[in-house]
Amino acid sequence: MKPTSCSIPPPRDREELCARAEALAGRTVAGLARALGVIAPGGGVRTKGKIGQLVEKALGASAGSSAEPDFPALGIELKTVPIDAAGNPHESTFVCAISLADADRAEWETSAARAKLAHVLWVPVRGEPSAPASERILGAPIFWRPTAEQTRILRADFEELMGLVGIGGVEALTAHAGRYLQVRPKAAHGRVRTLAFGLDGERISTVPRGFYLRPRFTGALLRDPAAVPV
Repeated sequence: MKPTSCSIPPPRDREELCARAEALAGRTVAGLARALGVIAPGGGVRTKGKIGQLVEKALGASAGSSAEPDFPALGIELKTVPIDAAGNPHESTFVCAISLADADRAEWETSAARAKLAHVLWVPVRGEPSAPASERILGAPIFWRPTAEQTRILRADFEELMGLVGIGGVEALTAHAGRYLQVRPKAAHGRVRTLAFGLDGERISTVPRGFYLRPRFTGALLRDPAAVPV
């Protein structure tokens, strides 16, 4: 018989969200899927996103793919982080999409990146990349608000990266730029295109980009939320 999916209402406050997240710790992805009445994610390149959607459903996230935090009423963003047995993230963590055509007017204080990173609930997902997604285990949740020093570095990264995009340097921008934040392509496939400005101010067609957090930063946060890795 096909499992019956259940719907969980958004948490009323941070305490309820914390209790829900703590209740997930130690559960396998397959076990959580069964409890929610959905099919456990398999392998493939979209596995991470599917696990994230599963955790969102379990916790009652309601923002979906919008620019606001996953729990709008609480101002809290949910981020699942695939880690290995030593607690090291497998990859960069997506923050938000970038509006390339508006980069020259972007400001940190009003940016989606700042809103998404203002208050984050991290849920580690332990398991080697080669292991079946269904066997991966959810870890203990960590609530994080950037410290003043972390905010200073994130803001500096944002301003540097958006400044380069704003002056037409999007095609020359690589994932090596930025201390904690980096810019990477964000599209289902290479045929997806969006508009940006070229070096001479002309409109160009390019692959969509997004902000990502570097693994060394997220890995440090999971060990110490106040960490300032070099």
